[in-house]
Amino acid sequence: MKQVRVLVVDDNLQMRELIAKGLEPHAEIDIASDGVDALLKAVDQTPDMIISDYKMPGMDGRQFYEKLRGRQATRATPFIFVASRSEIEEKLRPLVDGVEDYIQKPFFVQELVRRAKKVIDRLALEKLAQRAARPGVLEGRLEEMNIIDLLQTLEMGQKSGRLTVRQGEEYCEMYFTGGVCKHASSGAQEGEEAVCRVIQWDKGSFEIDFSATSDKVTIERTTQGLLMEALRLLDEASRDSAPAES
Repeated sequence: MKQVRVLVVDDNLQMRELIAKGLEPHAEIDIASDGVDALLKAVDQTPDMIISDYKMPGMDGRQFYEKLRGRQATRATPFIFVASRSEIEEKLRPLVDGVEDYIQKPFFVQELVRRAKKVIDRLALEKLAQRAARPGVLEGRLEEMNIIDLLQTLEMGQKSGRLTVRQGEEYCEMYFTGGVCKHASSGAQEGEEAVCRVIQWDKGSFEIDFSATSDKVTIERTTQGLLMEALRLLDEASRDSAPAES
């Protein structure tokens, strides 16, 4: 089950559908064809985040934003605006309350999805925190948030603590300081080898204990560097295990 609901607002049908399709693997998506339609949908069911075009007929993106800021239920809803460079600089830049990002036209949908996903992951983590059974401890399923997303979210939030991931009888513990993974262990493996062992797990559970610490340092790379190296090694292993062509 997806944790975050995103409302995509654009009067261009093709662009609206492209953005929605790109985000579908990561969030529940609602769509609206203009500012009025979007306002009615946001009032009916409050979204967790809104991606809105600025230039639309009738109620434009800024007017839509200001309407929602006037309502208690939607006052803090995060916004991502899609607009031209001049529109961003002249019309939207002063809007800082709740505006997460500005996507400049023209843009690649993959880039918009990448930047929106950072916010989606953070919101998903915040939702997990709200239903945490123990103070300072988050629990969830890898089906909801995979290991790569967890590591990137902890890095962006500069969080410290221990991330434990489990799949059946196997588990891996990773310790973070200021968002950087400093130590990992899984069975007899430590450091990067331990992370590489579990990086592809997409089923199982995770727990983040923000009070846990470790003095061990078995990883020297940044978290992003660690992920890139783990994915490189996995790709290399996959090529090595592929049957040779006759």
